[in-house]
Amino acid sequence: MKDIQPLCFTLSNGVRLVYLYKSTEVSHVGFTFLAGSKFEQSQQVGLAHFLEHCVFKGTVKRKGLQVISRLDDVGGELNAFTGKEEICLYASFMQKYTARAVDLLADISLNSSFPEDELEKEKLVILDELNSYLDSPSDKIFDDFEAYLFPNHPLGNNILGTKKSVKSFQRKDLVDFVGSHFTADNLVVSYVGNYPKIKLLEQLENALVSLPKINMRPVYNSSGAYTPFSIRSKEANYQSHAVIGGLAPSYLEEERRGMGLLINVLGGPALNSRLTLAIREKHGLAYAVEASYTSFSDTGFWSVYLGSDPKNIDKAISLAKKEIERLCDKGLSSAQLARAKRQFKGHMSLGMDSNMGLMLGLGKSLLAFNQIDTIKEIHEGIDRLTTQELIDIANKYLAPSLISELIFDCKKGGNKG
Repeated sequence: MKDIQPLCFTLSNGVRLVYLYKSTEVSHVGFTFLAGSKFEQSQQVGLAHFLEHCVFKGTVKRKGLQVISRLDDVGGELNAFTGKEEICLYASFMQKYTARAVDLLADISLNSSFPEDELEKEKLVILDELNSYLDSPSDKIFDDFEAYLFPNHPLGNNILGTKKSVKSFQRKDLVDFVGSHFTADNLVVSYVGNYPKIKLLEQLENALVSLPKINMRPVYNSSGAYTPFSIRSKEANYQSHAVIGGLAPSYLEEERRGMGLLINVLGGPALNSRLTLAIREKHGLAYAVEASYTSFSDTGFWSVYLGSDPKNIDKAISLAKKEIERLCDKGLSSAQLARAKRQFKGHMSLGMDSNMGLMLGLGKSLLAFNQIDTIKEIHEGIDRLTTQELIDIANKYLAPSLISELIFDCKKGGNKG
């Protein structure tokens, strides 16, 4: 794959920009703030996500309908998401509307007015979103697993918040959160498209000139000691669900690449991942089988998800643990390691095939590392991984004694395995 060549700039007020030229009619721009749910106080659970919804409800110079129509009227799209560490406001549009998109994103970032009547309506929307999530055990189990994994810590809180917390939010809460976190040193702008970089820099300088700069990052709270758990409850209706997993390296640790490769071998998107072959293809015990690795600035976690008929869930979990134990005990042979590296690099390249996904990824990378690694550098890091290094990482994070599990059994009939 041809290496990408993004350029990084810093505006006069400290805002960072990562710019990637692509010869395409469609451009993508994102404003990524270091302002996710991890930075909420105990009485603010769900506030970052509520803010993400409410920035679209009007600004000092635009009403809510004008905000959502500004790009829609020219065939563009405006969207946003909230993560544990970031809030991202982003847009996709035809290249000639770049100035319009930048102005709009800056406006909702700096000048949202948060009208009281709109806030009350949006609370109802989020309460409905919460009900939808509670009605889906395959989604709920992940949030519950994180809550047990990071007890009494913001990383364990549901990004959506709770019904009680959402109902309690006031306009002042949003204004204070924006004032504390929507600052120049907490913002990375990412752009993928063919708009001239000099013009983009000029427009960003003008649009973000009033964004305050605070020379300090939000305080990262320690996630505390980890105690493995095993919890089983009746939460499902027709299918049993299980998540097993544990802690993993942060994205600032060198072990992250090895951990990513191991999880990819175990249950990545390939049809020949070890878990898919052992549980789905060989035994037909589950349709949904997947493994994932999520990293934050100070910690991370890995997980394996299984959705199965109640009578098969215990056997499926047992097979998953055997595959994990194999990685700890035997690691990968030379041939397996070479194949795993090729596959891992290929999957990463596929993930860069979407210009919008690339724009979001570049923004998050610059926010996290304050630099952008080239594809060549990333591949070289993967190529340096050794069999022994992977065994050491597996035993540090995947050992049987470190594995936690959460199982949702069916409410009627229980587990028949």
